[in-house]
Amino acid sequence: MQFEFATASQIIFGNGKISQIGKIARREGSKALVVCGSSLDRYSSFNLSLSDFGIKYLSYSVNTEPTIDVVRTGIELCRFDGCNLVIGIGGGSVIDTGKAIALLSAQEGDVCDYLEVIGQGKEISTPGISMIAIPTTAGTGSEVTRNAVIGVEDHKLKVSLRSQYMLPKVALIDPELSISMPPEITASTGMDAITQLIEPYVSNQANPITDAFCQEGLEYAAASIREVYHDGLDLGARAKMSLASLFSGFALANAKLGAVHGFAGVLGGMYPTPHGEICASLLPAVLKVNIRALQKKNSKSDYLSRYERIAQTLTGNVECNAEDTVEFIAQLKSDLRIPPLSQFGVLEVDYPEIIVKAASSSSMKGNPVLLTPDEMYTILELSQ
Repeated sequence: MQFEFATASQIIFGNGKISQIGKIARREGSKALVVCGSSLDRYSSFNLSLSDFGIKYLSYSVNTEPTIDVVRTGIELCRFDGCNLVIGIGGGSVIDTGKAIALLSAQEGDVCDYLEVIGQGKEISTPGISMIAIPTTAGTGSEVTRNAVIGVEDHKLKVSLRSQYMLPKVALIDPELSISMPPEITASTGMDAITQLIEPYVSNQANPITDAFCQEGLEYAAASIREVYHDGLDLGARAKMSLASLFSGFALANAKLGAVHGFAGVLGGMYPTPHGEICASLLPAVLKVNIRALQKKNSKSDYLSRYERIAQTLTGNVECNAEDTVEFIAQLKSDLRIPPLSQFGVLEVDYPEIIVKAASSSSMKGNPVLLTPDEMYTILELSQ
């Protein structure tokens, strides 16, 4: 058995920890590019803390998932203003944007030189500038991952920028920041976290450390996702979902994902749809088809035992079998009112293109079973 495990240099977790950002930032740099969502105005303690510790900063608002142009603009701002620190405060898209800017600001050439699939995929051999990641949603785990997903509009595709140097220097997780999430965002990001806890656990690159995080994270998510959906002010449940998200980031950064994310990267590039909603729409169908394919090929597969343990973790019932995982997730999807793929404009006529692109994705290579084109077609059909 051989494996590696890497994560952010420092992880700070707890309610109210955002008030410490000035002290933390002062250790990492003196002038920051703050990548955020629509506005920094609602994070008063964040602004005050930076000012109190003499941190100069320029804000860069990102209202979409990162694209090549969004990252290029951020790099230009960072270099022109002489920033030696990037702080990302927001959802997964904001943090991914911040990570890409921090890394590539210190590299030569263009963004495309370092991208997978559509770019040269050049290896990054030097660190970027320091990056602090502060999630305000609970789902992506981007604060502890070593990749950023970037949209390539010309190719209608999302691809990854990967590097060991992309891990943030500090991940600051304050569950109180997620209170403002509306129910639909709480649901989609929460389902993304659950997907990222299930897929690494059954991936062909799973290891004992990621297994432990996946099992613990699924317990937290199962116990709290419905609660935060119905009562966003429940801080105890918010903290559990923040932990589930963090643990999902640990897992996906150190084991592979699977077919859900293999499809999601393609669908997210072809249709203007939030990543979490796509994952949630696909998850029950992928579980069903994967389990059926494994049963057909090897009824004693260890992966089937893992699906069984997932069901037992989610339900708390030691009598559950692999198929009960599908039932639990399908019911959860219904309870959280996750829309089907058809609502995003996905059409059957597009299936062949989706399948070809998804089959070559990096995430698909981590799936516990090699899916046939017919099985991939079934996943899309069931998700409609």
